Formats: sequence, structure tokens, C-alpha cells
Amino acid sequence: MTETTIDFAAIKQRQQGAWSTGNYAVVGTTLQLVGETLCEALDLRSGSRVLDVCAGNGNATLAAARRFAEVTSTDYVPALLEAGRRRAEAEGLTVQFQEADVENLPFPDGSFDVVVSTFGVMFAPDQHKAASELVRVCKPGGKIGLANWTPEGFIGQMFKIIGRYVPPAAGVKPPPLWGSRGRLEELFAGAGKLHTTSRQFAFRYRAPQHFIDVFRTYYGPMNKTFEALDAEPERQAAFGRELLELLERGNRSGDGTLVLPSDYLEVVIEKQIEKQR
Repeated sequence: MTETTIDFAAIKQRQQGAWSTGNYAVVGTTLQLVGETLCEALDLRSGSRVLDVCAGNGNATLAAARRFAEVTSTDYVPALLEAGRRRAEAEGLTVQFQEADVENLPFPDGSFDVVVSTFGVMFAPDQHKAASELVRVCKPGGKIGLANWTPEGFIGQMFKIIGRYVPPAAGVKPPPLWGSRGRLEELFAGAGKLHTTSRQFAFRYRAPQHFIDVFRTYYGPMNKTFEALDAEPERQAAFGRELLELLERGNRSGDGTLVLPSDYLEVVIEKQIEKQR
């Protein structure tokens, strides 16, 4: 199946429904450290025009605003933008929030000094279109900063398990491929200089089962997977067991709580400056 025959619009509509389910902000807030680390990797300066795409409830948004950047925060789930707005207001930060689709950003070419996304753009169904939009709205000489889960890490393995029980749409590339340098070189070929750093984020929960309970309730893809298996209780139970086994294998707490490192790739792309003709 070629990309031209894939119904990306229908896939995106289903995805939007999934991410609108539960309350991703409950999970997203725990990842705040990643946004802070990414802004440091970008060497972000005050006054920079920053676009956060697929911003969720605003981790990278807040991190950039705390560094006195001029931030526009975008997502296609209004409830998540509203959660980010409340967080910004609580800290007295000035941020512009705008509903937007990363595959069709409503901004002119070169509008931003820095474009960022933490665990967001990687889920766009049309990966090439999403990457091209990031490059388009970034000014020549600007930077694109990403944090992407890796295929081999915990979250990448979790999505493999999900895919065995609820297969993804035919022809769509797995989101964790954004966490591999080879795929990034394909997506951003010719865009500029690519820098990658392997990092880990540690999920910390009361216990492995607590992680499952929280994600089943609040994390859209997990919520939808359990829901899809409601009519098949044996498969639903097997799904839960596989998740628990994955969590227990990676848990390094040693005390019954959960401390589970998950690999992600920190990405900084320096957009090339077009040569004068």
C-alpha cells in the first residue's frame, strides 16, 4: 500500500478521538522534565519565537515560556490546550494557544525560530507530511527540537503489545520509528544538521499495576485498547498480563513500587540557511 492510497484523514479522526478519551494531562504532567531538558539542549534564548506542536497539556510550552520565549502552543485536542492554558495562567506565563493540525500548520513559512514537540508529532499518521511542516514553519538557521520514544524502549515495546491486540491502520508507520536516527534521516533529509542524544525517562508509580490502572483510565491509546477488547474478556485479560510482565521486567525499584526507565531520543535539527543564488 502506498502513502497515496492511505486514508490519513480517517486515521487522524480516529486518533483524535483516542487522544480525547480519558485525560492525557494526568499522564503528560509527569513528563515535564523532558520538556525542560529539551529546551536546554536547544540552548533556548529569551525572546525566541517558539512553536510547540502536538503540545498536549503543555510541557515543552511551559518550559519555553519559563525561559521568556514567545510561545505558541498547538494541538488538535481542545481539552488538552485548555489544560495547558490553565497551567500557564497558574504560573503567570504568557502563551498563545491555538488549535492546529501538525500536518497542516496554519502559519507562514519561516514563522518561528524554534519548533518543538515532546512525544507528540511522532504520532502523526502521515510522518513525511508532519516532518515537512516542522521544517517549513521553522526559519532558515532556526532549530527543531524533538523528544521521541524509541522502538526498543519501554514505550516502544508497549505499543508493540497494543498492536498485537488491536492492529494499527494498514500502511501507517509505527510512531516509535521517530526514535530511530535512520528514520529521522529519511524524514528530514536535506533539512539541515541532525543531532541525536539517547536519554531515559523513569516512570514512577506506586506499583506496576498502578501504572496500568492510570494508563487504562487516562491514556487514550491504552483506554481504547482495553475498550476494544471488552467483548473478549480472555484476550483482554491476556493483554493486561502482557503489559504487567513488561512492566515487571523493566522495573528497577526493588521495593514493590515502579521505577521504570524508558528510552527516548532527544533530537535537535539545525535548519540549513538557503544559499543565495
